[in-house]
Amino acid sequence: MRRGMLTVAFLVFSLVASAKDVPQVVDWPESGDTILRFTITKIRHIGSFGGQQTYVIDLQVDNLWSKRIPAASFRFYVFDKNKVRIGEGYLDLTNLSPHETIRMEINAVTVGTPVTLTVAPQTLPPELAAHAPPKIVALTVYSVPSGAKLSVDGQDAGVTPLVLKLPVGSHTLQFSKEGFNSGNYALVITPDQVSGGQVSYELGASAHDTVELRDGTLLNADVESVSATEVVVAMGGKQQTFDRNQVKRILFVQRGPAPPAH
Repeated sequence: MRRGMLTVAFLVFSLVASAKDVPQVVDWPESGDTILRFTITKIRHIGSFGGQQTYVIDLQVDNLWSKRIPAASFRFYVFDKNKVRIGEGYLDLTNLSPHETIRMEINAVTVGTPVTLTVAPQTLPPELAAHAPPKIVALTVYSVPSGAKLSVDGQDAGVTPLVLKLPVGSHTLQFSKEGFNSGNYALVITPDQVSGGQVSYELGASAHDTVELRDGTLLNADVESVSATEVVVAMGGKQQTFDRNQVKRILFVQRGPAPPAH
């Protein structure tokens, strides 16, 4: 057994939880024979500064395969006790022998307590990539109003709200409901996207902005205002306010000039 040291800079989103050590095991791939096993053996709080907390996560990586892994990289996502994604980072493996175990220490700077993680491959050697199943992302689709018929890439999927499981790539969501204008929504599932996000589409409107949250949620709404601390959107006739740190990106649609004042 050899011991490694890995320091990862986290993209911190948000976190409120109590500190405790919770052993967690993540097998890769998720189905079929397990090749790599990632185990959080301990989470240690080592200090705080300026409202941020610093933790060391003891991580054990087991190569359960009968072959050497020359090089592989994984992207991992950290979650709190409520299963809210709070950070992400990269994990590199080099020259991992068959049935070898590596122990790593991951330094995490957060505003709360990490509890568990998931992993997604980024780069794999050809012999390992053959064992990677196609990635499927689950997300919930809503419509305003609800009860709209939904088709995905031309195939009937059901009535909103409903949970979709889609592979990585580009997809077209088609919404229709009697008494409302039908509409299409272009959805892209990226390789680093995790399950649990949402898509919300408002029928009957000509065009809306798209707001992507850091948890993968996509909102089809009108952005009313953006400041250094918050983003205010209008959707379904109601205003919603999001903390600026929750928002990953905003895609604005071009609107015509305002009508002249009378």
